Amino acid sequence: MVFVGVATEDAIAVVDRYPAADERVVADDVLFAGGGPAATAAVAAARLGIEVALVAAIGDDDAGERVIADLEREGVDVSGVVVVPGERTARSVVVISGQHQERAISNRPGPALQLGDHGVARALIESARWVHVDQHGWAPVREYIDTMVSPPRLSVDAGNDIPGYRQVGTAVYAPTMSALVAHYGAPDQDNDVEALLRRAVVDGAEVAVATSGAEGSFALTNDGALIRATIPPGPIVSTLGAGDVFHGALIAGLVRLEDGTITGGLHGALEYATVVASLSCAGVDGRSRIPDHLQTVEFLQGMTQQRGKSA
Repeated sequence: MVFVGVATEDAIAVVDRYPAADERVVADDVLFAGGGPAATAAVAAARLGIEVALVAAIGDDDAGERVIADLEREGVDVSGVVVVPGERTARSVVVISGQHQERAISNRPGPALQLGDHGVARALIESARWVHVDQHGWAPVREYIDTMVSPPRLSVDAGNDIPGYRQVGTAVYAPTMSALVAHYGAPDQDNDVEALLRRAVVDGAEVAVATSGAEGSFALTNDGALIRATIPPGPIVSTLGAGDVFHGALIAGLVRLEDGTITGGLHGALEYATVVASLSCAGVDGRSRIPDHLQTVEFLQGMTQQRGKSA
């Protein structure tokens, strides 16, 4: 699997409540962690035992060195990460309100990703089984794979606006519920989740998947009915990065379905990803509490046993 898009360094503060203007609020915790939609999705897939590479652009600064070191510790192949001279690595300041389990993010973007002169990145994409992109990775990857005779399967994190986005050729289209409504909602029409996902499928996606916070996740194929996976019970410290973790875990689940190491079809992969993302919320940052494959399978087995007892 190859992930293409943003890699950041995040400064995260956990507070009881958001400060008002000109107010000082004492933080319960302050920490630094790696972030970025594509990078965090890559870490999730690597933690789940999938061979993973990241294609991204960072600056030639200390933050970039730390981003690379964090990814290497997670077993992510960083040969496709280009260091752009004279540029600064993307960084974010994240304030998490424990009272509301909400977050506010201020981001300084990093250098734009250019694939034209990046032979290693192009070779990784050409050899990939799956390529997953975020809002910054979509355009360069789409332009490149449109020239390929046998392109990899494409997964798109559509939680953020993607200028010029087109659905045709997308194997997995994965927005948040709010992004799905913004893109496919229509006045005077049925705008429930199934209707919205069906519009995405009619538009060209093979599978449309939406995450909806505490309501769980939903999926629809071009020849199937609506599938839902609910959020399992467990502690929620922060939802930072949970959507990115979900995307990495979903593609990892689809790969494991193909390999026969999990079962249950699309619903099995959806439930697998939902559990991984939910368990990751036990940590402040988006990565430290991502479970591995064995932990995820054991948790799913426990859920199955509990359902049997309830029945």
